[in-house]
Amino acid sequence: MSTETSSDAEMRRTESTLHGSWRRLMIGGALIAILGVLAIVYPFVTGLSISIFVGVALIVGAVIHVAHAFSAGGWRGALWQVVLALVYLVAGVLFLTDPVLGLVSLTLVLIAYFLIDGVVEIAMGLRLRGESRWAWLVASGVVSLVLAGLIWAGLPSSAVWAVGLLFGVSLLTTGISMAMVAMGGRDAAEAADATARRSARGA
Repeated sequence: MSTETSSDAEMRRTESTLHGSWRRLMIGGALIAILGVLAIVYPFVTGLSISIFVGVALIVGAVIHVAHAFSAGGWRGALWQVVLALVYLVAGVLFLTDPVLGLVSLTLVLIAYFLIDGVVEIAMGLRLRGESRWAWLVASGVVSLVLAGLIWAGLPSSAVWAVGLLFGVSLLTTGISMAMVAMGGRDAAEAADATARRSARGA
């Protein structure tokens, strides 16, 4: 009688997929890591590109809200959608016409994120005090607060590098982690092939 659970079956399917696609995962990880390095080397250009992308996304959001206004039930819903569309449109135009100002705005959002993340992590760490490795959570929160303070103290010049640099670091770590997972899949695939060859010779 089979005792394989659904989670075991799902894990086996995931491992099988990874064994067959580790090369694609490795290439994808390498490309993402290269993009991350470029973003780190050219943080200002990266930040401006992100600012322009956000501007385009906001304008697309404005168009979507206008479309929703026509399908909203009642004039209050339509009015709310139009107001949101105007807010999105104004913000998008500002990002596109002055990407540097948009970059400063994104930097302020980044500071707010680090502040909130730091406070939450410290609170969670203190709440879990006594558990193993709770101090790591507190340390991570402290690092987030320090980053927020450093970026804030460096404004407006920190806007030149903060968004692009941290985006690049995120891409680099993602690419490296994908490559490491791919290497694990490669090793597992090679081990499975070796086992299959030994079984064939034994037969």
